[in-house]
Amino acid sequence: MSNAYFKLPEPYNEPVLSYAPGNPERVELKRKLTEMESAEIEIPIIIGGKEVKTGKTVEITEPHNHEIVLGLYHKAGEKEVNMAIEAALEARKTWANMLWEQRASIFLKMADLLAGPWRATLNAATMLGQSKTAYQSEIDAVAELCDFWRFNAYFMTQLMSDQPYSPKGMWNRLEYRPLEGFVFAVTPFNFTSIAGNLPTAPAIVGNVALWKPASSAVYSAYYLMKLFKEAGLPDGVINFIPGSGAQVGNPVMASPHLAGIHFTGSTAVFQDMWKTIGTNISKMKYYPRIVGETGGKDFIFVHKSAKVVPLVTAAIRGAFEYQGQKCSAASRMYMPKSLWPEFKKLYTAEVAKIKMGDIKDFRNFMTAVIDKGAYESITAYIKEAQNSKEAEIITGGKFTDAKGYFIQPTTIVTTNPKFKTMEEEIFGPVLTIYVYDDDKFDEALELCDTTSPYALTGAIWAQDRYALIKMSDKLRNAAGNFYINDKPTAAVVGQQPFGGGRASGTNDKAGSAMNLLRWMTVRTIKETLVPPEKWTYPFMDTE
Repeated sequence: MSNAYFKLPEPYNEPVLSYAPGNPERVELKRKLTEMESAEIEIPIIIGGKEVKTGKTVEITEPHNHEIVLGLYHKAGEKEVNMAIEAALEARKTWANMLWEQRASIFLKMADLLAGPWRATLNAATMLGQSKTAYQSEIDAVAELCDFWRFNAYFMTQLMSDQPYSPKGMWNRLEYRPLEGFVFAVTPFNFTSIAGNLPTAPAIVGNVALWKPASSAVYSAYYLMKLFKEAGLPDGVINFIPGSGAQVGNPVMASPHLAGIHFTGSTAVFQDMWKTIGTNISKMKYYPRIVGETGGKDFIFVHKSAKVVPLVTAAIRGAFEYQGQKCSAASRMYMPKSLWPEFKKLYTAEVAKIKMGDIKDFRNFMTAVIDKGAYESITAYIKEAQNSKEAEIITGGKFTDAKGYFIQPTTIVTTNPKFKTMEEEIFGPVLTIYVYDDDKFDEALELCDTTSPYALTGAIWAQDRYALIKMSDKLRNAAGNFYINDKPTAAVVGQQPFGGGRASGTNDKAGSAMNLLRWMTVRTIKETLVPPEKWTYPFMDTE
């Protein structure tokens, strides 16, 4: 044990590399893409550091090219879940008692490994398996994940430094302990950084985890597990159990040792998990911490004083980067009639310039959506708009799954502010615009606030400061991440903690100390320096 008071290095946001022509990172990434694409791999379950193969396998293909097989992965079931719980609880005996600075050093090393020798590997895995462009992968799989690990380690020390007042004669202090039991991390396909953060944020403060990655993102998740191992994370701290939701989730939910859930995914799944926990609560040892982010129907609301040219850029990037497969993607837009002709002309002209195709062609702004299920769900919304008298498609509207799951950047203009694509989460490259009369500004604000059940992200646009104040006040509860004269995406760890309310989740702000505190349980300690020796009090003395 070191007798010293340690201070972590000041965290910083990992620089985002450009991958512009002529830069060395571009050459290295293209080399890594070729190397990994040509080598099929077999991905096991990993429990207590040991590889487990069930023989129940799923083939992994590229979303942008069905013909290319990246490998296969083994699916976990109830047997493997129970093995993982046992391994996690065994690992907890030593991990929870490890000095905080030793745990922190592992994750600081993890960040530096990712920023250095592992950078091209995680980028290539995310691009090949999840069809992200080089830039979208760089800001996600590398920069944001490095930020999570560096900032979370630092936030841990900030929280532990919060100590109570001690009056004369006593020493009061708080001890920040990990939860008992294990944390169940359920991660989505669309962000490798979220996949890396959800099991590791609890682990940084001493918890152990079972990690179920999305079935469509097992490829990059496996490389994260390999990175964890190289960084020195002890076996069993994070156990890797890919598989179907029911076969993995049901035995986890039935375990009396479940201490928490760290989730990003659909609202329906999260609500079902919450309900199941409630049903099982009498059999559990603990009240599980439930932290979830579940999607959005994110808006851009425009005032007549807004600047049109930067608004066009924000709308395109906000709606169509990564094919709109972001919880924060711009999905509905409220446009004043006075700006509509100018905006429509510039916007449609710019959208027409968007190139879409294979991730290896760096000229492409968009690639494929993640899988057949997503493709069919998204195109069903487009077909409905094509057949509706209340909607007009002004960009895109075409799609094909002949080689990959490609959907054009689609823009719907509707005369009905409650049209289906204004209300429901689509999770694809579809933006719906409602044009309102300038003199019905207040009514449009009310529509924006009440149309969707979600409250994740939103953006307002105006040059008029009084209008910005009014919009901000009216939409106070409509978004957990709120942007002024910007797109409603691209939150940065340490700068814009991420999360929303209403049907969008518990708003526990990933990338902040608020989230880390959810994985700690505090013991209050009072030490009396000179204990009293008489049990009576002065008021009891005789006159």
